[in-house]
Amino acid sequence: MGESLNGMKRTIMCGQLRETDVDKVVTVMGWVQRRRNLGGLIFVDLRDRTGIVQVVFGEEINKEAFEKANPIRSEYVIAVSGKVVLRESPNSQLPTGQIEIKAESLRILSESETPPIYIMENLDASEAIRLKYRYLDLRRPDMQRRIMIRHKTAKVVRDFMDENGFLEIETPMLIKSTPEGARDYLVPSRNFPGKFYALPQSPQIYKQLLMISGYDRYFQIVRCFRDEDLRANRQPEFTQIDIEMSFVDIDDVIELNERLIQKIFKEIKGIDVQIPFMRMPYKEAIEKYGSDKPDLRFGMEIIDIKDVVKSSSFKVFSDVVASGGEIRGINAKGCADFGRKEIDRLTEYVKTYGAKGIAWIAIKENEIKSSFAKFMTEDELKAIIDRMDGKVGDLLLIIADKSKTAFASLGALRLELGRKLNLIGPDNNEYKFLWVTEFPLVEFDEEEGRYVAVHHPFTAPMDEDIKYLETDIGKVRAKAYDIVLNGEEIGGGSIRIHDTKLQERMFNAIGLDIEKAWAKFGYLLEAFKYGPPPHGGLAYGFDRLIMFLTETDNIKDVIAFPKNQNAADPMSNSPSEVDKKQLEELGIDIVEQK
Repeated sequence: MGESLNGMKRTIMCGQLRETDVDKVVTVMGWVQRRRNLGGLIFVDLRDRTGIVQVVFGEEINKEAFEKANPIRSEYVIAVSGKVVLRESPNSQLPTGQIEIKAESLRILSESETPPIYIMENLDASEAIRLKYRYLDLRRPDMQRRIMIRHKTAKVVRDFMDENGFLEIETPMLIKSTPEGARDYLVPSRNFPGKFYALPQSPQIYKQLLMISGYDRYFQIVRCFRDEDLRANRQPEFTQIDIEMSFVDIDDVIELNERLIQKIFKEIKGIDVQIPFMRMPYKEAIEKYGSDKPDLRFGMEIIDIKDVVKSSSFKVFSDVVASGGEIRGINAKGCADFGRKEIDRLTEYVKTYGAKGIAWIAIKENEIKSSFAKFMTEDELKAIIDRMDGKVGDLLLIIADKSKTAFASLGALRLELGRKLNLIGPDNNEYKFLWVTEFPLVEFDEEEGRYVAVHHPFTAPMDEDIKYLETDIGKVRAKAYDIVLNGEEIGGGSIRIHDTKLQERMFNAIGLDIEKAWAKFGYLLEAFKYGPPPHGGLAYGFDRLIMFLTETDNIKDVIAFPKNQNAADPMSNSPSEVDKKQLEELGIDIVEQK
């Protein structure tokens, strides 16, 4: 049974003690990391969230405390008072390794059974058991450091936004359902039977309403919810840094956010990020890197060889050109010695992105090998090698396919080669920021049979492209921008439409008639009648940003209580069934799905 504190006060945290504290009498409290009994002495490593300090219990120091310490084990919670002294055998691996505490008194505040997981750095345990015993997983020092960095980052953001004239304003969690994109999480209303609230996928409409309300500069660190099939590093509930500004254009939003990122990386990691960041139009990003979030830590750009091979005798190439497809490739420098097995593995990899296969040329010291040499003349082969800047030792990898498939496959192939050749990965601590701009305003949705907004229907078109809204909407670029770091999108936003007539034209262009638009977004459209200012903003994926700052590749490592890949919480067993009475109050009946 645990003792009470009974007036005992902690005077310092375990990890804060240093040589300057020698001869001070201190009181520390925490969890027992390790206990070693050497007969007349018991050594305890005591842990709290600031670190570990060694505590010594001895018969000659204090017999009562020594005898009391005998039964303590790992993860017992104890309070110790004693004098700080220099260690006879210092531990250079610990910040507190020069000193120890000679225990004069001990209280065992609570006992612990043997934990089902080890409380240690870099634990090699299944994710399932870590999530089931998350409160123990969160005791581990590396997890605690990540959560503390998350807190510190949020504080840096709040301080920066306050210094730049922003107001932190909360927006509702129970809102109107406007299904666009991912599915909403729905919340039944007891007061309005048969009607539902939705949990916000983002505060998009409310932040625009705040601009109409004259608040000029708003931000919020806010929870958002999306009921979607989870992929790697997605969570059903996640956090955004949400920002909106009035009387701004693209450059204003970008300039402010570059300074914010610069401040975060300096304060959290001590890194001087150079601004301004590079900007790249969407079209260029796709054509050079096969991705709208290119990783710029390495080159290996995609090369267009369509004009070189359009008249070639190789029918695969000429047919793709004739059908309006793409023939592009990557020069994998120094990879000419890849064996057939490795090339086959890469071929199977790109097939998962829809490609039919890879055509290749290996340039060796005394010969050129190719999967399609027998279908081409020497001059045609040489023209490809010249276009792709092929040198001895290079492996040229080519994909011929429909435009979308070719770019997606080559983009994925480029990243796979980057990982294989150690050009990217955990050992590469370089930070490459990029703004991707001029996204398409809309994309064609095969399922819906119509154009839909790429971001949301309030994104403003580029001024010079407005004329194409009714005649060639696929050509219209948006005033939209994403901020990309090392091949991951960490934030995105746009300048919004603030002209009612233009907003109506946008709804018409995507096949959303005015009646339906008013049913979905009526309160925003009503507000637009009363003088909306030009405005725009950006939202960061806060969890993803913290992943970079803590150098982990798992989003669950930076969220205190995340869900698993099935959007369930194995610790609390949620979601769960509820009492029938609760359902009756809501007028809800559970129908078994066939």
